[in-house]
Amino acid sequence: MKRMMILASVVAVFLVTGFRLQDVAANNRAEEEDYTALLKVLSNSKHSLANGVRQATSSTEVPISAKFELDHDGKLALSVYTAEKGLTTDPEHNVLKELIGSPEGAEWKPEVEVFKDAEHLKRASGHLTLMAVSQTSLLDVITKAQKQQKGTVFSVTPVVVGRQAKFKVLVADNGKVTTLTL
Repeated sequence: MKRMMILASVVAVFLVTGFRLQDVAANNRAEEEDYTALLKVLSNSKHSLANGVRQATSSTEVPISAKFELDHDGKLALSVYTAEKGLTTDPEHNVLKELIGSPEGAEWKPEVEVFKDAEHLKRASGHLTLMAVSQTSLLDVITKAQKQQKGTVFSVTPVVVGRQAKFKVLVADNGKVTTLTL
């Protein structure tokens, strides 16, 4: 009996340590990426990530990921991937696209790109699938992240963690990036 209790304690320590190592690994990956240039211009945005997600939402169109990034010219851009026919239509029969534009003006007036290339179709299909099995919207995730971590939420992406749909959220504060897995 005592052996069983010791074994259970050891297993519990490994499980807790494993989960914490998973969080540390996620944080390290965010730190490995260089966000220096993006962080320098992020404060120029007149719109939050949540504003972009709200604007990209329509009666059927659903945002499936969102982020601030540097465009091809190195300028600040707000990008929201969407599934035009909602979460109940599979990727093959949906219209996957990106709404992207400068968030530095009074209005965010994104251009729309319907994905045709394999790279974007694969990525957006994965995002759609994970959003379809999640019970949480991007806006809910952004709100939770803002309550949990001080700073500016600048990216929210659905990911698989431990065979479950989760969200990788990047938050900028004082030139540093924190990764949350929610």
